[in-house]
Amino acid sequence: MFGHHDYSAYGVGWRDIAGKSDVKTLCGDNPAVLSVDIAGIERDSAENGTKIPFEKLRVLIKECHARGGITMICWHQWNPVTGGNAWDNSKAVDKILTNGGEINIKYKVWLDNVARFMTSLKDDKGELIPVIFRPLHEHTQTWSWWGSSATTDQEFIDLWRMIVTYLRDTKQVHNILYAISPQMDGNYGTATLERLQFRWPGDNYVDFIGMDCYHGTNTTAFKSNLAALTQLSFRLKKPAGVTETGIPSGRSSDYWSTQIESPVKETYCSMVVMWRNESTSHAYGPYPGDASASDFINVHSRKSLLFEKDLPAMYTMPDNITIN
Repeated sequence: MFGHHDYSAYGVGWRDIAGKSDVKTLCGDNPAVLSVDIAGIERDSAENGTKIPFEKLRVLIKECHARGGITMICWHQWNPVTGGNAWDNSKAVDKILTNGGEINIKYKVWLDNVARFMTSLKDDKGELIPVIFRPLHEHTQTWSWWGSSATTDQEFIDLWRMIVTYLRDTKQVHNILYAISPQMDGNYGTATLERLQFRWPGDNYVDFIGMDCYHGTNTTAFKSNLAALTQLSFRLKKPAGVTETGIPSGRSSDYWSTQIESPVKETYCSMVVMWRNESTSHAYGPYPGDASASDFINVHSRKSLLFEKDLPAMYTMPDNITIN
């Protein structure tokens, strides 16, 4: 499935136009996966980090679901200790995990806000809309307060388990699949599988194995990481995919066929999701006028990647299928 972050909210040269997306303008169909961010929900903000009002975000998710698409949610949550944004990598997790402490209580209120948002996602029949949730993405990196330099192995594992347990068991939120997504940019050789499982919180706390791949045009690294992702997916019997990727500008005329379609179709991968389109200098997905636009249209026509109209009935159990 081909995905794109914030695709229905804005694109290159436009914002908040009902029914529009850069991908749809090019090929007549939306991405199969809508990726969004709930940064700010913890602070009772009216809008998220890319200035989409949360009321509008609910509408976009509901519309995506009604069309048969998939929604995936990340959370660039602010630092609960310093009040800085997600990129303030000052230590915080030790205080979050101190049961009964000020920051522990504060963080549970943040999770209450997340729970309230998730359970507000309902279709026209009042049924909950299932989503994939990436609460602590790119934890292999050092940029965030939940990242590798600001936490110990056990602190990260305990925080992940706290989030899942609190939302799933305490708040009874049951429309979430939890996705872990280490950043996998390089070629890690024999350490690739180990990096994919960096600070693994346990099989019972992960539903989907993702990886964020900002490898540029290093297809050797991308293919190696995809192969390892496939191996881990089959071993753990969990779906897997590329939860973020792309380059912001300067794509070659054959970028989509050589850098995305070819590596992905050679291995198992449930989705490949491009980061957002903000401007011509910050557009990870295709858009009209980009040098790679014609190539993207050709990739769409070959159907090796699935778009929204290509999807089966995603929210209806198929006949004669047994899930072990």
